[in-house]
Amino acid sequence: MSPEKSKLYHTIILISIAFFVIVAGIIFLVALYYQRKKKHDTEKKLMAEQFESELLKTHLEVQEQTMQTIAADLHDNIGQLLSLTTLTLGSIDLLDPEKSTKKIADSLTLVNKSIKELRELAKLMNGEQIIASGLGNAIKQEVNWLKRVGAYRLKVNNQLFDLQAKDPKKDLILLRLLQEIINNIIKHAQATQIEIDAHLRKDHLYMMVKENGVGFDYEATSRLKKGLGLASILKRVEMINGQIKIESTSNIGTSIFIEVPYP
Repeated sequence: MSPEKSKLYHTIILISIAFFVIVAGIIFLVALYYQRKKKHDTEKKLMAEQFESELLKTHLEVQEQTMQTIAADLHDNIGQLLSLTTLTLGSIDLLDPEKSTKKIADSLTLVNKSIKELRELAKLMNGEQIIASGLGNAIKQEVNWLKRVGAYRLKVNNQLFDLQAKDPKKDLILLRLLQEIINNIIKHAQATQIEIDAHLRKDHLYMMVKENGVGFDYEATSRLKKGLGLASILKRVEMINGQIKIESTSNIGTSIFIEVPYP
């Protein structure tokens, strides 16, 4: 074989090998791409399923808390009003028209109060409609119930009414976050004052809850990943791609700042 033919032969072999390597590389990259895409789709589906599962859990927790509030109010408030009405009506002396007229008027007042309380309970039972009407109304409802406790000085700045854009799923989780924080305050904080601030700025929703209670060691509690419902709060904030900052000082109180992309 002449040198020219030998050189041409080797060149063809090298080109063929290079072509084969390039084709094999392309096939490998395409296979790797589809493998990673499949993995990404699986992870995305799993995350969506986890989110829906957590969302369902949040629905159930909100409903459970609503039912507990209704049960407590039926027992402590409406039940008391109806008992007073019964006692007042039972004490009417028909032989004393003047006192009887007053007691009848008092009974009517108590009945009207009971009707008003039942209407408020009906609004609370309609929790999903409250969420559908906006997070601002849901927060207002929580604040109204907190006012009824009568144990706290409240300072509220709720600017989330009439939002142009809404995200019902995020609203539900944010409402649950607020409920959990308030529950922690009632159970553990020994506070006398609660401040709530909620507003929207530059496509981010900001929520702040501050109280003047006993405080706690946030670093120690966060390391333990338990206590005060902290793990649940952190998990919910992470679910909606939010950020949370907690500041707590002994005998001064605790402040919780939440920032969430919205909607």
